[in-house]
Amino acid sequence: MNTPKHLASSSPTLCALAVCLALSSTATAQETGQENNGGLEKIEITARKVVESLQEVPVAVTSIGEIQLAEKGIAVLTEVQQFSPNTTLQRSRGTNSTITAFIRGVGQQDPLWGYEPGVGIYIDDVYIARPQGAVLDLLDVQRIEVLRGPQGTLYGKNTIGGAIKYVTKPMVGDATFKAQATVGSYSQRDLKVTGQIPLIENELYFGFGVATLNRNGFGTYLESALPNQDRENYNKDVTAARMTLEWEATEDLFLRFNWDRTQDDSNAKGGFRLLPSLLTDAPVPGSVFDSYTSLPTENEVELDGYSFTATWDITDDFALKYVYADRESTSDTNIDFDNTALRIFDVPAYYDDEQESHEIQGTYLGDNFKIVGGIYYFDAESCGRFDAILEVLGQTALGSPGLTREITGCSNGESIAAYVQGAIDLTDKWSMTVGARFTDDEKEAFVNNGLVPATIYPESNWVPGFSRDEAFISQFTPRVLGTDTNGDGILDAAAKESWSRFTPRVGFEYQMNRDLMFFVSYGQGFKSGTFNPRAQTNEPAASPEIVDSYEIGMKSDWNDILRANITVFSLDHEDRQYITALPSDVPGSLNQFLGNVGKSDAWGIEADFTYVATDALTFTANVGYIDAEFKEVQRFNAETNSFDNIADTFDVSNTPEVTANLAMNYTYSNNLGDWVFNANYYYRADYAINEEQNLLTQEGYGLVNVGLNWYHPDGEWYASLHVKNLTDKEYLVGGYQFVTPDSSDPSNTALYTPGLGGDNTLIGYYADPRTVHLTVGYQF
Repeated sequence: MNTPKHLASSSPTLCALAVCLALSSTATAQETGQENNGGLEKIEITARKVVESLQEVPVAVTSIGEIQLAEKGIAVLTEVQQFSPNTTLQRSRGTNSTITAFIRGVGQQDPLWGYEPGVGIYIDDVYIARPQGAVLDLLDVQRIEVLRGPQGTLYGKNTIGGAIKYVTKPMVGDATFKAQATVGSYSQRDLKVTGQIPLIENELYFGFGVATLNRNGFGTYLESALPNQDRENYNKDVTAARMTLEWEATEDLFLRFNWDRTQDDSNAKGGFRLLPSLLTDAPVPGSVFDSYTSLPTENEVELDGYSFTATWDITDDFALKYVYADRESTSDTNIDFDNTALRIFDVPAYYDDEQESHEIQGTYLGDNFKIVGGIYYFDAESCGRFDAILEVLGQTALGSPGLTREITGCSNGESIAAYVQGAIDLTDKWSMTVGARFTDDEKEAFVNNGLVPATIYPESNWVPGFSRDEAFISQFTPRVLGTDTNGDGILDAAAKESWSRFTPRVGFEYQMNRDLMFFVSYGQGFKSGTFNPRAQTNEPAASPEIVDSYEIGMKSDWNDILRANITVFSLDHEDRQYITALPSDVPGSLNQFLGNVGKSDAWGIEADFTYVATDALTFTANVGYIDAEFKEVQRFNAETNSFDNIADTFDVSNTPEVTANLAMNYTYSNNLGDWVFNANYYYRADYAINEEQNLLTQEGYGLVNVGLNWYHPDGEWYASLHVKNLTDKEYLVGGYQFVTPDSSDPSNTALYTPGLGGDNTLIGYYADPRTVHLTVGYQF
């Protein structure tokens, strides 16, 4: 079991983004974007928004196709991180449907409403703006692409770390149907059904997919203040549905309409107390998956989305595409920060997000150049409410029946951008990539922030017996973020701010021969400016974050048996946005401000190798190294009336110095059918969980996964058996810290100073333990 940083190591939390895959043993090379002629696969990707070979694209990309996803047993998005160097994909602490994504040390850890992550997530060219609800269950995935480094030209803002793309399969051919069931550890019971029906042969198709994904908890809520509730911790209860209508209207016009819905009723996740509570006599649990709570364990996330895509091939060389999308998500979540049966520090919250986007894109393929350009419009509204309940503190310190910091508000944004990027052949061997994007961003926000001398919840009966008295609460929740337009001293309008940014990209490529290319590039990305959703004063918005990235790379195939793709990069990350406690506040204080206070840089190397030993045996290796550190973090010093650089108290979180993966895949055929055996070993060096004064560091660890796949000779039946985390490693992937070590002896946890709520709150969230999964499927 891991322990606090000042004692030794720390602890884990992994996971999430179940990717509900329709796994097909008879998928063609065109369906998966891969071709195999007995040697190295030709992998097709759309990293530059046109179909190209992986080996032609001067971008660091990991692409995992449908067949690979099936044979490796990848059912959860977080598992993709194993095959992409310098990449972190995890389920956010305390919730089941919020993603934490970091690439090359760049991401966003705080998932409060209105915040936009530094790694962009796309589903069929549709941008998913919020980390909330980004843990999506998808059907009929053709491939997943991970683009590392800023993608500020073609993908725009909020891709300063990189982008993750889900590409779903188009429909072709006759009617198909597939049913797949999985049983496994912790009473896993999944059922997935997908299919397509040609309404008009080779012209109009209807596709569908439904899934129910269930699993008991890895642990238990040992004690709860509420009777008669589900005590499972880290369980899963997800249903998902998807419908698609595709129409090949003419040889040149293709139309697609998509609808999807996900309902996640998994319990709220309870964290593991790494220190004994000062206010309760409950012992530290014996399992890292066990917890205590004073909140309801129920949790609900609902997501709905639809999109429309029209592609018109005007000529053989020129095509237009229009993409419209509308998505909504709501979530009720309960985060018990202290993880005790007392209301020491409870945070029930509600989120409501809506987004709408339009994109018109043109592509022209000339004799010696390719050009992609377009216009993009995005409109989003993100609102929420959370109640930071410190009932024990209110009763002991203030004599009131409770104490709640209630914060509500909205952050609405509108963005329009124009972009163009071209790849130009200068000679037979030299080519050039040049692009630019201009973005105009506008945001408005308001915040109600008040300290209420009572125990309150977002809605009446959120916890049985507690009701909201809006008239009583309103006198303690003044509007603190906005403008006084008429001078009467009352904030009567939302705060507004706008930003414009030009983000360029330029690169040169040298094609030494058909199988060997070198490239060098510079690219810039920016993450949108934003307002502080926890504001206590009418503070200004934080400006955008800027990342400048430089890369030198090689794409190479050797004798059709060895592929070696290597990239060396460096990046400068300016104006990092941070919400931090004021210097005079106690640990964990909610009196926080937002500003551009950070600057960091990083350099590293990423290498992807594939070795085809025989027609039946293939080895792959992925290695990443990164040296990332803060260079400047400014904090105001009231005594000197100046700013101090406290960079030495900050860590670049979720960024191990080394990530490595070694995998093998072996195929064998006999009278019973085709057999595929695979195994991989994945290593992550130690990494910090939090950025500011981190107390939780996960030691380096390795994971072993093995799998066996079987395909019936007639192609209709298939099965697989996968064992994940074979050695049952415990490792930390998230946490909360609301304590401060004594400066005289930081290694002695008994000397910790309690934080918000008056307790020793140091909490860890963990990744999945060892699990076994048996899948059986039938298709025609």
